[in-house]
Amino acid sequence: MEKRRLGRGLDELLSMTQEQESAAALRVEVPLDRIQANPHQPRKAFDQDELSAMSATVKSHGILQPLVVRQVGDQYQIIAGERRYRAAQQAGLAAVPVRVVDFNDQEVVEAALIENIHRTDLNPIEKAQGFKDYLDRFSLNHEQLAHRLGLARSTITNLVNLLELPAEIQDGLRVNHITEAHAKILKGIKDHDRQMSTYKQIVALGLSVKATEQFLREQRDELDPAESQPERGEEKTAHVRSLEDELRQRLATPVEIKLRGKEKGQIVIRFDSNDDFMRVMDMLRR
Repeated sequence: MEKRRLGRGLDELLSMTQEQESAAALRVEVPLDRIQANPHQPRKAFDQDELSAMSATVKSHGILQPLVVRQVGDQYQIIAGERRYRAAQQAGLAAVPVRVVDFNDQEVVEAALIENIHRTDLNPIEKAQGFKDYLDRFSLNHEQLAHRLGLARSTITNLVNLLELPAEIQDGLRVNHITEAHAKILKGIKDHDRQMSTYKQIVALGLSVKATEQFLREQRDELDPAESQPERGEEKTAHVRSLEDELRQRLATPVEIKLRGKEKGQIVIRFDSNDDFMRVMDMLRR
């Protein structure tokens, strides 16, 4: 028999109101010392400010939505609600309301993924690693996992592919130096050195996604000999060449002014290393 699709069912389970829980007689109190954290929790870092705010709410109003747990021996393992559990610990509660369900190991991992994907702003790298760990552990492909979680296959594939990025770029995504959209653009750059230099440019200049795309288009133009020539009738004047020489001397690096029309063009500043790039950036900021 095909395993049931968990996505929609868990969403309904997690969204049950306190009134519905009470009516169904499913709400029970369990001591905190009998509850275990979920070892398959994809979220590795919890925002302490958010936990402190949630803890203050818990002190005033208690846990309004029960944790979803499964019984393991005489203990209870969290399936959904780890932030509420941690907030309850900070608030000094002795017990919390829970709903006990009968989930196997695979369903526990799926539930942890679904809760974080749909209900919290999980870091893209943590989300991707959670998907990859699941795929490796249960030997499923992207299509099968997408069906189990109620997601598009492309969502799974695009996220898992982020783990192929260099560690430095993954760290930048993890700490919000770049967005997931930036990361997808960088993933499309096959040359490692160009990929890293583009990443550093995004961070140093605070480039938006649109500006990053424009920057890469301009780089492609430079690599195309046909595009690198001035448009017909737009030869460099002596004045333009003197401005190039002035910029070269000031920045101590090759500089080229490319004419694209009577009133538009590009100033191309070359750099040969990350140190060279940062030196030029320091001079431009003065």
